[in-house]
Amino acid sequence: MLCWPFFADQQTNCHYTCKEWGIGMEINNDVKRDDVEKLVRELMEGEKGKKIKNKAMEWKTLAEEATSLHGSSSTNLDHLANQMQSRKS
Repeated sequence: MLCWPFFADQQTNCHYTCKEWGIGMEINNDVKRDDVEKLVRELMEGEKGKKIKNKAMEWKTLAEEATSLHGSSSTNLDHLANQMQSRKS
């Protein structure tokens, strides 16, 4: 993901995307066409892009596991439904 923080919560989103989660690159405030092209090429073909893709694939695997039949999300949803149902009784 390319981030160009300009307004409101975009700075926060960019910080997490680029620095905390490592799945993005920030565009400089003084945007130039050549700079954007370099970043896009780095994301598509470069080493940084490969690392970002690997991180995204890792997250995909974790999401699939969590949402599978006995995954954590499924289990938590079942637990919530059981709690809500027991409060009605």
